[in-house]
Amino acid sequence: MRLTKLDELIAGNLKLFASLVAGFLVFAAIIAVSVFFVVLRGEEQVLVPNVQGRELTQALLELQARELNPRIQLRYSNNPHDRGQVLEQEPSPGSIVKAGRRVRLVVSQGAVINRVENFIGRDIDDVRMDLQAFIAGAGGQLLSLREPIMFDYSAEPAGTIVQQRPEAGASISGPTQIEFVVSRGPQPVLMAVPQLTGLPLSEALDWVGSSGVAFDFSVREAWEGEAGETVVHQSPAAGASVTAGTRIAMTVSAPESLLVGEVFGLFAHATAPNPFPLPVRLEALLPGGETRQLLAADFAGGRLAVPFRLPVDSVLILTMMNLEIHRETVRGAL
Repeated sequence: MRLTKLDELIAGNLKLFASLVAGFLVFAAIIAVSVFFVVLRGEEQVLVPNVQGRELTQALLELQARELNPRIQLRYSNNPHDRGQVLEQEPSPGSIVKAGRRVRLVVSQGAVINRVENFIGRDIDDVRMDLQAFIAGAGGQLLSLREPIMFDYSAEPAGTIVQQRPEAGASISGPTQIEFVVSRGPQPVLMAVPQLTGLPLSEALDWVGSSGVAFDFSVREAWEGEAGETVVHQSPAAGASVTAGTRIAMTVSAPESLLVGEVFGLFAHATAPNPFPLPVRLEALLPGGETRQLLAADFAGGRLAVPFRLPVDSVLILTMMNLEIHRETVRGAL
């Protein structure tokens, strides 16, 4: 039996309709499965971690790992070292919530200081670091340290703050500088000046290095009857009672004769004053490459003068705390 064109058209339409129905059923099945998994995922339960006290970055990573969303609030705290840390959280640690839940984090902006702290009794180096951290954080330029710091003798250990201005508890209404008086340590005891006149120059330099006293040298030609390269005068005189900070002046006579190419002179260099005596060293680099130490002593700053007898073209090198601060070449008679 032969199909007419009408029959063929009807049959084709039926096949197309069947295909559309089948495609719709597949699409509907996919949508249903997707909705099922979305609903299932939304019902997932997670444990809220404890992020209080943690840095914000670490707290965010922990929340992300639990598929929880942070909501951040900022506030000031009482401790400048809290800056950037989580102070509070909601929900509380250990709560069971749905994945995707918002967790409120209260994060510290640091401290707001409206009154001067009591710094007396603290070490100046520790206070410096605290103030630097405060200024770099929320403090801006509200509080700063006035330089230079004043030092004085006291019964407190060296470096301890013994006075401050403004006083503890004073209100801070704008940029404020704090002044400190810092202990040098106990007042030095009196010492009797030894007999230095008559000492050879080398022994006088050794005594200066071991005694820790302040010193000053000068040179002059030897008078009749005087030995060369010898201390011929001192001030204060032998037997006088002085503190360790008293500068003892010594005059040294020139040598009776010099070798060819030698120079006798006085090295003199002005250094900045120091709160405490610092180790200094004066060395000579000889033309042949050898090194000769002339002086090693603790020095509080000011004019440093040291006699020397060296070959021409020697290089004098002055160091303080192992850092070179000056050098010069011996060119001829001074």
